[in-house]
Amino acid sequence: MSNISESAYSEYGIYVIDQSKEFFFPNIEIKIEKIGPNVFSYNKKDSENNLVEKMIPTKTDQLILEFSPIRPLNYPARRTNYVYLDFETPVFLSEGSAAKIYARCPIEIGVFLVHDEHKDSLDWFTCDPFNSRFGLYGNPESGTLCKYAKSDIVESYEDSTPYFNSVLEINLKNSLDKGYLLSKIIFPISNNAIYYKNSKAIIDSIDVVLRKKLILEIIDVASKPITTDWTMSPTFEQAVQVKRIDMGIE
Repeated sequence: MSNISESAYSEYGIYVIDQSKEFFFPNIEIKIEKIGPNVFSYNKKDSENNLVEKMIPTKTDQLILEFSPIRPLNYPARRTNYVYLDFETPVFLSEGSAAKIYARCPIEIGVFLVHDEHKDSLDWFTCDPFNSRFGLYGNPESGTLCKYAKSDIVESYEDSTPYFNSVLEINLKNSLDKGYLLSKIIFPISNNAIYYKNSKAIIDSIDVVLRKKLILEIIDVASKPITTDWTMSPTFEQAVQVKRIDMGIE
């Protein structure tokens, strides 16, 4: 698998399979084969030779699959709806200022079975298992468990790393009467849709406001839908209602 060139990697999108087809992603190889009338086999192998096998009966003699970026909530286990982005380069906001930045946010890849105008979640995987980890925001007793990732500040939506991350627009506003160095963002990503084009991905933006709440200085984070002609990914995980947390300013 390590000998596969980047040009051979499969792009996101919908594929119609009549007989057999192979898909290649970083650290992942998937083989689809027709093994009988209206029955296909699905075999996925990762870089450690772990194998997932499934049989897929179909109503017709074709199998239709969609590969798309999904929220990074499933590996190594489903434990949280929150993402903790730890900026490689902190952002300084002077008092009363506002700014827009773009940051990388991790993703996973979902495999969906397309049939009868429905898209059912068939499988998922990450191309970056060694950097998929959890982080705790707050104290051990009452803190919030998050999917943790180091995040680079980039120039635009075009700077996502194919198969590994999306790009998130962050709208910053400092309503405090002093400057502040922002080094991290914690937010519930289950409210953010993901979109794809070829092998790149982007995600709904967030608004981040540094403000006073009673006597406390907090960072308020809220998701915000974007307008784009990129294709919206189906939803892999079951939608749940998640409370918004107030980040304390340190």
